[in-house]
Amino acid sequence: MNRKEEIKKLIIESLALEEITPEDIKDDEPLFNEGLGLDSIDALELGMAIKRKYNISMEEDKDVNKKHFYSVNTLSEFVESKING
Repeated sequence: MNRKEEIKKLIIESLALEEITPEDIKDDEPLFNEGLGLDSIDALELGMAIKRKYNISMEEDKDVNKKHFYSVNTLSEFVESKING
């Protein structure tokens, strides 16, 4: 399973989105507002799930985190950059 698939499954599991499958989540679609429709509480939950799964912390700067959490693509790139240093 590739990193994007892992992240899609993590989004579904950590946010209890039973009605959504990984195939429903587009790699470049926004995760928040008009895209998948997640909100700030979801962002917090997802951030904690990423920290638990990959043992990485979010950035201090909220604007930087918004860029990382924009889509599955940007979140995957962020995780890869933290894991691979």
